[in-house]
Amino acid sequence: MKITVLTGAGVSAESGLKTFRDSNGLWEGHNVMEVASPQGFSSNPELVLDFYNQRRKQLLEVLPNAAHLALASLEKEHDVTIITQNVDDLHERAGSTKVIHLHGELLKSRSTYKEDSVIDCTTDILLGDVCENGFQMRPHIVWFGEAVPLIETAVEIIAKTDIVLIIGTSMQVYPAAGLMQYAPENIPVFFVDPNPSIDNSNRITIIAEKASTGVPKVIEAIKEIK
Repeated sequence: MKITVLTGAGVSAESGLKTFRDSNGLWEGHNVMEVASPQGFSSNPELVLDFYNQRRKQLLEVLPNAAHLALASLEKEHDVTIITQNVDDLHERAGSTKVIHLHGELLKSRSTYKEDSVIDCTTDILLGDVCENGFQMRPHIVWFGEAVPLIETAVEIIAKTDIVLIIGTSMQVYPAAGLMQYAPENIPVFFVDPNPSIDNSNRITIIAEKASTGVPKVIEAIKEIK
């Protein structure tokens, strides 16, 4: 079966990565627009680069958790694609081989001149680090107000899926939140979140647990689907 998994910050939180925004709307003490918008980068590039350098260091210190590993194990029996809003590489480190990062990847950088000039990056990006054309490098992150290049690819995948798993995301952030409207009607949908934002229905099965315990339960339920 083709299984599409939509994941958000709740999957990585159990590995020790903080979710995108705290309840007060700040991200690591910063107004999100200061560190996650083209305007913020333009007004204070050094602050933005340092912010992501710190996030990158933190990412390299954590490991995939039980939810990441359970999702990777699904590939043994099914055709699994993970569409994630997360910018970490924990799905890949757990063993998942088909991962689409809607919001970019923290362990990559790109030129401010050419969007498709992307390279691997596991160290700090500093002011003065430039691409082959002499333009400043920046984190390979989709900031507020920027296009989401892989959204069409994600739509094509979810339109042909047999099952959808929604893990650790409220599905409130667009354009990712709009993906479900492209899923085939009447297919099974599993929603894993300790504070689910939607109700049970004939189509949607809610597992109101954290990802590490909820995902294994979903996998057991999938075994019963013929």
